[in-house]
Amino acid sequence: MAAANLSGAENPSPDIYIPQEWSDAAESIAYDSNTSPPPIALICGAKNCGKTTFSRYLVNILLQRYRKVAYLDTDVGQPEFTAPGILSLTVVDKLTPDLTIPCLKTPERSFYFGDVSSKRDPTAYLKYIFTLYDYYRKEYCMLNNSESPSRIDLPLIVNTPGWVKGIGYDILVDILRYITPTNVVKINISFDKKNLPAGAFWLDGNCNGDVNLIEIDSARQDSFNRSVLVQKDARLLRDLRIMAYFRQCFPSNQNTTIKELAHALASHPPYEVPISSINIRHLYCQVPSSEIFYSLNATIVGLAISSDSSENLPWCVGLGIVRGIDTLKNILYVITPVPPSILEKVNVFLQGFIQIPTNLLQVQGCISPYMSVNVLPTS
Repeated sequence: MAAANLSGAENPSPDIYIPQEWSDAAESIAYDSNTSPPPIALICGAKNCGKTTFSRYLVNILLQRYRKVAYLDTDVGQPEFTAPGILSLTVVDKLTPDLTIPCLKTPERSFYFGDVSSKRDPTAYLKYIFTLYDYYRKEYCMLNNSESPSRIDLPLIVNTPGWVKGIGYDILVDILRYITPTNVVKINISFDKKNLPAGAFWLDGNCNGDVNLIEIDSARQDSFNRSVLVQKDARLLRDLRIMAYFRQCFPSNQNTTIKELAHALASHPPYEVPISSINIRHLYCQVPSSEIFYSLNATIVGLAISSDSSENLPWCVGLGIVRGIDTLKNILYVITPVPPSILEKVNVFLQGFIQIPTNLLQVQGCISPYMSVNVLPTS
């Protein structure tokens, strides 16, 4: 069964192979249960086995039955709807005809983790995921619909990273036990040693669990019809996603090339942000107070909003590039596609290890915008 039978998709993903067992798995999740409560499906497996493709395909199938689908993305290295370094909960209400084209969406809620792997801080990583899931339960999965009869429960898809060994395995087990999905889709590859253990590996021996475990093979095949790992240039994909994110600063018909985008960002008027209005947090290092502002220069920061109820877990509303710093006027100059109405609420800058792609730092024929505006005169 090909993806061509998806309603509303005229030319669906010609380069994507959807095996029959993938189609059967998605159909069983969407239709082999009552409408209430909607399914909670978690997708797991080794790197490059097709988790994201299956997740997006499953979104399309679920949208044939439900008006909207919630998507919890726990892969900070290769997220589906956001820039790298972000954990997010997104509500999807439209089919994706071409599964090969990445698309950016504005999440319902997100956290800035600031790195491309959970290994940097597994405790914080899990805390963010659990908080996002709790938000989903509160807003889109009412236990008692009589409390809010007008609210419609949404199905949830949880996409997970491909790090399934060592600490990565332990993290996945913690996620599974906390979320307790109704369906778990485990995608296997031909290299058995890289696969997850057979069966419901996350359950204790004394706990059977009420879960539908579906094991399918990767759709990628070699000449012997065996599923294989497809090597990706992860860093290149992350750079492309970051550039796509900041391309949102401009009309969609502009800056079609990397060079055009670099020049456009170099001349784009930045926002002036008073340093006194911002709480600056370095996520994974300690910076001397005398160097804090200089450490932000020419970096990507998570733009977040703290509140009394979530002081230590500020919601992330997007990313910004610190274009320059004026220490005399105590002003940061920031480039971001975040709308001014939301940006004016931002009171936290989070600095991690997500870097500006080098393609955007070097613009031939003009001065790089990513430098301090307070350049000391040479003697």
